[in-house]
Amino acid sequence: MRQFTSLFLLLFVFLSAKALGQTENAIVGVWYNTEKDAKVQIEKKGDAYFGKIVWLREPVRDGKPVLDSNNSDRKLQTRPILGMTILEGLKYSGGAWKNGKIYDPKSGNTYSCEVKLTNKGLLEVKGYMGFSFIGRTVEWSRAE
Repeated sequence: MRQFTSLFLLLFVFLSAKALGQTENAIVGVWYNTEKDAKVQIEKKGDAYFGKIVWLREPVRDGKPVLDSNNSDRKLQTRPILGMTILEGLKYSGGAWKNGKIYDPKSGNTYSCEVKLTNKGLLEVKGYMGFSFIGRTVEWSRAE
């Protein structure tokens, strides 16, 4: 009976750890932004999550790739938006991914970022400066 209890406890710990890993990695994949004019692929690297733009509805303008022209750093204004990393350093904690940064190529600004997965399968992506309760939250949907 003691071996059965030990085996059951070991199985429970293993399955709990696996379920936690699935929850933690639930944001991994490709997501449409709010306007559905871009897709962002979120991946885990080490213990943090990163997202890069892997598709644009209009990747070319006037025969040239769309560039990061709104960036305040002149050196970065010539980089293409397609392939650009816009989410950096998110870490899973308490049911959300926190302490990251998000870059908005439309404004050229970088914000602190927090992400939550809703029960509807949407990502609530919050960008803010300073305090997390002051900011803007948008919803991203999973791309299939």
